Amino acid sequence: MRKPVNIFLSSILLFLISCNNKPRNYDFTIHGSIKNISNQKIYLEELFFSEKNPEVLDTADIVNGKFSLSAKDNEEGLYRIRFEKDKSGYIVINDENNISLLADINDSEIKNLQINSPANKLLKTFMLEIISRNKNIETQNKALDSVKNQSNDSLSNNIEDEVKQSEEAYKNYLTNFINNCSDPIVSMFSIGYTQNLNVDTVKNILDKLAVKFPGHNGMNELIQTYKKYIDQKSKANSNKQIPSVGMTVPDITMNDTEEKPFSLSQLRGHFVLVDFWASWCGPCRGENPNVVSAFNKYKNKNFTVLSVSLDEDKKAWVKAIQDDKLTWKHVSDLKGWNSEAVSLFGFDGIPYNVLIDPNGKILAKELREEELDEFLSKTLK
Repeated sequence: MRKPVNIFLSSILLFLISCNNKPRNYDFTIHGSIKNISNQKIYLEELFFSEKNPEVLDTADIVNGKFSLSAKDNEEGLYRIRFEKDKSGYIVINDENNISLLADINDSEIKNLQINSPANKLLKTFMLEIISRNKNIETQNKALDSVKNQSNDSLSNNIEDEVKQSEEAYKNYLTNFINNCSDPIVSMFSIGYTQNLNVDTVKNILDKLAVKFPGHNGMNELIQTYKKYIDQKSKANSNKQIPSVGMTVPDITMNDTEEKPFSLSQLRGHFVLVDFWASWCGPCRGENPNVVSAFNKYKNKNFTVLSVSLDEDKKAWVKAIQDDKLTWKHVSDLKGWNSEAVSLFGFDGIPYNVLIDPNGKILAKELREEELDEFLSKTLK
């Protein structure tokens, strides 16, 4: 059990508990209705923001699109609904005791997913804003590439300024959102989008979160883990150039699940999404259905995926591949955050990915949620 932050805080907590007779109960039930889904098993998993593997808390049957799942917890957390047959899934926060979920298994757009609690609505708002801002930056970058090909320096400089302004606005939005967010889990989820922020800015954000949510165990674990990753990244990349869009991707060679060496360069000639993840990474497991959907949709258009895991436990790694139905090539050196991939690609959080063209040139980075499908649909014509 964690010790109270200080005596004053402990006194406030005791006062609040005595006034309300009992502490907040985070036990919850999700009542779901999903269109166009077949009858099958459904699983409720708790996802963690540390190196702990997802844990199945409840199992139920979907009958005529209806289901009910329940779990007990002592604080607000992040959960995933995973299906036995279908390859989609949904992220849910247990900020209320009774939560309703309305969805269509054939509709992957976040805007049409309905989960009726404040934290889940806030998470949806955040994701839609992130997607919108990234689309705008992508459009500007394409316009910039087009103008550069026309050798129009004046217009090129103007668009470059617009891109810089949009990127700066994105960083400011993200920083302000996290600093002002009133929900611990939405704040923690948002941290996964801070890869392009200055290291000192991220550390400042984490310090503020520690003060804002002192009693949240998951938050404390995330802060400790994330700061460790930042320090490791700083050391690993002190003398390295981080691969960026337009550069040739560095080659990596690691063992696959059958312990045979496999290199990224063996996939030269294909569009490849190099996907960095781990079985214990909750946001990664939540993102996997989007990668599965993209793979199945575009695998006949010279597209494939290479997943690079930061696992250390091979059994957990292989089980996650099976559970999430990830039917492409997988490699890992089973060194966790000491993996060669971290130093080569310079990322400080997962999920993380880079999309490369058949010549090994990096076309895009950090394509998540709807952005992945939209970028692929425009690229793989």
